[in-house]
Amino acid sequence: MLESLFYGILTGVALCLTFGTVFFSLVQNSVDNGYRTGIKIALGVFVSDVIFVFFAIFGTSLLPDIHNFQKWMAGAGVLFLLILGLSNLIKGQPKIAYPTSKLGNLVYYFTTGFFLNALNPVNFISWVTIASYIRSTLHYNYNQVLLFFGASVVAVFFVECAIAVFAHKLKRIFTPKVVTIFNKVTGIVFILIACQIAYINFLK
Repeated sequence: MLESLFYGILTGVALCLTFGTVFFSLVQNSVDNGYRTGIKIALGVFVSDVIFVFFAIFGTSLLPDIHNFQKWMAGAGVLFLLILGLSNLIKGQPKIAYPTSKLGNLVYYFTTGFFLNALNPVNFISWVTIASYIRSTLHYNYNQVLLFFGASVVAVFFVECAIAVFAHKLKRIFTPKVVTIFNKVTGIVFILIACQIAYINFLK
């Protein structure tokens, strides 16, 4: 059991350090709007990962029986990332019209993290691949699988929260010029990942 716990934590940490859309969104929003916004984004990612892990463990039979479901999800992800990317490139700063109420603020950042993670098919495929590996190669039993994935998703959440806090503490080095450059780089990253998803799902 300790082995599955240890490997689960390592897997969660490794998944956080891939420098994808979630990482850049965490850093950008934590610098611009405070670490609490980053934690709200991390919470959305956490819920998305829990859903992915549920289907990875118990199978995909409960998923909607929609023709070309993966392509529809990939298409939505491409559109979502393109909108975020172009917004960063054009404006150079995060969107100004953030909800002002506490509930609206939470919902906005939570859904941003949720959709950034959920609309990238690679994330779901990664969890399914990991589930297959630990069952077929490591021969984990049911309890070990649950512990492994529980440790993984919790590790992902805490590492992303740490990234948000760390980015906020480095805010003093992010001058307006640096922030503008970083936001444009983030926009380019979003667009490139959108292109990668489009290529893999529609052109390859």
